[in-house]
Amino acid sequence: MNIEGQTILVTGAGRGLGRSLVDALLDRGAAKVYGTARNGTPAHPDARVVRLELALDDRRTIVAAAQAAADATIVINNAGTAAFAGALDADRAALGHEMDVNYVGTLDVIRAFVPVLERNGGGAIVNVLSLLALASTPPMAGYSASKAAAHSLTQALRPVLRERGISVHGVYPAGIDTDMLAGIEAPKSPPTVVAQGLLDGLAADQEDIFPDPNAQAMAQTWFSDPKSFERAFAG
Repeated sequence: MNIEGQTILVTGAGRGLGRSLVDALLDRGAAKVYGTARNGTPAHPDARVVRLELALDDRRTIVAAAQAAADATIVINNAGTAAFAGALDADRAALGHEMDVNYVGTLDVIRAFVPVLERNGGGAIVNVLSLLALASTPPMAGYSASKAAAHSLTQALRPVLRERGISVHGVYPAGIDTDMLAGIEAPKSPPTVVAQGLLDGLAADQEDIFPDPNAQAMAQTWFSDPKSFERAFAG
């Protein structure tokens, strides 16, 4: 899908990967970018950026955003949350919040925007997931489970939305050098690299996008030896 001339909504656009996506979309000629965050995004110097409030655990803001962004043709579901805890000792409320935001909230956004994309002649939905959607890591059991659920949702939506002229893309980055992983010792890619890789995959109409070099290397293991892929995250 060509970005030039498109109107795109990006959730979680206030910082990190979301902010890098906004800038990359503008560089590629987007006509307008709706940047959303819980309390709205910071001001952007480019007049093509429209700030909106959207919280994935507040359906009211999702419905309002869909009404405000009625000309959207692409939706990038980037916003999410993560708690760092194992399956046996994680706070139950924190686990529920991860699922509410990363899975249910993402689904609420999709449900709100499918009619918008249909009215505008079709488009694309891009779900930013994680390699942890494909194999869990013990210290982030809840996050991994919520992203695995969103991965399953992505697969379930493809045949349904294809008939409506909407393509559905899953994005599986490795570690990204953002606030979420601050202080965590792991290979990380700059958010600018991940943003460009995501848009390259979208432009190539890839359903499964591995947007950074670390993700691409791990994808080869996932395709060839899923158990080795699983063991790679076990530590």
